[in-house]
Amino acid sequence: MLEPSGNPLPEAARAAGLGGRLSAQQGVSGVSAPAQAPRQAFLNRYCIRCHSERRQVAGLALDNVDLGNVGAEAELWERVVRKLRVGVMPPFGQPRPDAAARDTFVSWLEGALDRAGAATPNVSRPFIHRLNRLEYANAVRDLLALEIDGRALLPADESAYGFDNIADVLTVGPALLERYLLAAKEVSRLAIGTAGNRGDRTYDIPLALSQDGRMSEDLPFGTRGGVSIRHHFPLAGTYVISVGLRRQVIGLGGDIRGLDPNEQIDFFLDGVRVQSFDFADERFELRRTRARGVTGSLEGTDDRDALLHVRLPVSAGAHQVGVAFAPASNWYVEGVGPSRLPLASYSYNTGIDTSVEHGRIRSAIARLRIAGPFAAHLRAESPSRRRVFVCYPADDAGEEPCAREILSGLARRAYRRPLGDGDLDELMAFYRTGRAEADFEAGVRRGLERILTDVEFLYRIERTPPDAAAGEVYRITDMELASRLSFLLWSSIPDDGLFELADAGMLQDPAVLEQEVRRMLADPRSEAFARSFFGQWLHTRNLAAAVPDVNVFPEFDENLRAAFRQETELFLENQLREDRSALELLSADYTFVNERLARHYGIPGVNGSHFRRIELADDRRRGLLGQGSVLTITSYAHRTSPVLRGKWVLENLLGMPPPAPPPDVPPFPEADEASEPRSIRERLERHRQNAVCASCHAQVDPLGFALEHFDGIGGWRDTEAGRPVDASGEFLGAARFDGPSGLRRLLLQHREEFVRTLTEKLLTYALGRGVEHADMPVVRSIVEDAESTGYRWSSLILGVVHSPSFQLRRFEP
Repeated sequence: MLEPSGNPLPEAARAAGLGGRLSAQQGVSGVSAPAQAPRQAFLNRYCIRCHSERRQVAGLALDNVDLGNVGAEAELWERVVRKLRVGVMPPFGQPRPDAAARDTFVSWLEGALDRAGAATPNVSRPFIHRLNRLEYANAVRDLLALEIDGRALLPADESAYGFDNIADVLTVGPALLERYLLAAKEVSRLAIGTAGNRGDRTYDIPLALSQDGRMSEDLPFGTRGGVSIRHHFPLAGTYVISVGLRRQVIGLGGDIRGLDPNEQIDFFLDGVRVQSFDFADERFELRRTRARGVTGSLEGTDDRDALLHVRLPVSAGAHQVGVAFAPASNWYVEGVGPSRLPLASYSYNTGIDTSVEHGRIRSAIARLRIAGPFAAHLRAESPSRRRVFVCYPADDAGEEPCAREILSGLARRAYRRPLGDGDLDELMAFYRTGRAEADFEAGVRRGLERILTDVEFLYRIERTPPDAAAGEVYRITDMELASRLSFLLWSSIPDDGLFELADAGMLQDPAVLEQEVRRMLADPRSEAFARSFFGQWLHTRNLAAAVPDVNVFPEFDENLRAAFRQETELFLENQLREDRSALELLSADYTFVNERLARHYGIPGVNGSHFRRIELADDRRRGLLGQGSVLTITSYAHRTSPVLRGKWVLENLLGMPPPAPPPDVPPFPEADEASEPRSIRERLERHRQNAVCASCHAQVDPLGFALEHFDGIGGWRDTEAGRPVDASGEFLGAARFDGPSGLRRLLLQHREEFVRTLTEKLLTYALGRGVEHADMPVVRSIVEDAESTGYRWSSLILGVVHSPSFQLRRFEP
């Protein structure tokens, strides 16, 4: 046990990296009054005028504080530190200290707060923490070698502090409990391979998805259009895979469009072509069946795509299913290939698909359907059955011992702890019920269903030592540390290697722990961390819900949306995989593009649908600020928004979210072709003439103006509303900048604030709770230690993992 709360915790301080910053002569206070005189003078000159007991602007009163014991009012002083570091205070127009005086005061204040925080680190954390939907799906995958669609089984999770893994909001009500029971039944049936499971599903292809090029890395080079999806086949058996083709009039039927006798359509399973249909075949000559049309009269219906199906045997498990048009007979207009022409557009207003190339409409896939199994083969081999049935009884006498071996192995990994006798006895009771109803496999399925509904699987539970006293700080067990680590980096349960180290008690060794962190970051499962953490911190998850107005941005389609998403995902995954500096989120001179995205960005010499890393020729697109995903989610459907973009920078990059607008704020004036002003900048300047709006917009708008060269979907522009774009700005009345490159330089001048904000977000995600003022000493320690490495990702993540916040708990009965 460590010492109770309130006494010095040297081990906690060392774990936080704070030990080297303290000396035997430095206490929480202990500074003489004469030494405080310059600091008091700083407050008197720059702060007391507004933040006194009489005025209390923003609820701050600093005229009666004790500078000799800042730890007693740490929450107040952490607010002061944040405002001074960014330069928000003192406000423009008031006396402001020079950079040296400000840094001297802030450095002293942070040091005093860190000394106070080292004695009593904030190690509070919920002792029970429900798995969110992503974690549930990943845990099932790693426990049972079974890929499931969590979105089909469970509802979306609530979020807080910007993340959906926050323990306090991950509650369970009756409706969610019922969904968990149904999910457990479905998952256990899929894992065992029970009769009656169906794999029927229809995949609709978005109408705004252009199919003029190769659509996926999972489809062969030279193909055009189509789709490739990963589908789970519940049982081994015969399945029917079919496609429907787009009609000439979307939503109204009509003839199949653009069926070219020089093309064929190919079906693929796991990259192998299993069937081809040649449109030159006489079966594909236009034929009609009698059907009642939209007008009520009998008319002909083109049903040629009814021929496009293949019946084939498929083994149980996840497989890649693809369908695409094979290369045509190279009908090119002289000098121009089809993939080099401007993208076709889709009219949302009329519902008419207008994609035309060389004056002809090209055929496209509208949907892919998978049906079956027919003539299923029960108990055929599958990845999940191999994972579950580690043994199989030869006779009745061997059933119970085998069932105990199966269920104990599954439960140990699912519960993430060693099992007690009572755990296995309960599972065996469920096994016997299922065995009595049917057979051995039914019994195992019933036991597995019980595991998947157990609170120890659905929740991460950390137990308090039986001899712990109220308020006592203690180190969590190796098994609990393994679980914290795996859910941080993989959003899933520990693997066998992590379990073995935890069983041996080796994770407390800092060198072993660091080795495991690096191993886990190199594992493909760390993609879950990159997509979940970055997607929520940077809000790029919202890209799926963005709906740009096609009348304003006719070049936007689903291909471009997918390219935006993949560029950012590849960029962030590369950051972790190559252990780059976190500052490259702002300054990276490279990105990942395919032909579609490169054409949108105006980057020449990129051909083909596959993504590749390129060096950026100029600084327009460097870092996240030049990526279409960020620029689209910070725009409205019909125009850019300097307010949204400026708020995104302040909140996510500088950790200074602006206050919410007052309820009586006047609406933003939309453009009127017949009136002035017309540009967004001019309209915002008029909007700021209202005193209620001016104070906040003065901080937010200039940061957004710097990105006005990018339109609402990230395309570069030099004019807006017929006038040259003015992308200049001034931050807090001091630093001037112009355009995205100027804003990037400004942010890099505030690199400590940026890395501190990133670390706060990372700590929030790792702990599953909001970061409080008492966590700031740990945050500063992580940032300070990472500075020597250039703020590499491994240093920041290891700083979080080695921190007392991650490894310690306080008993709070």
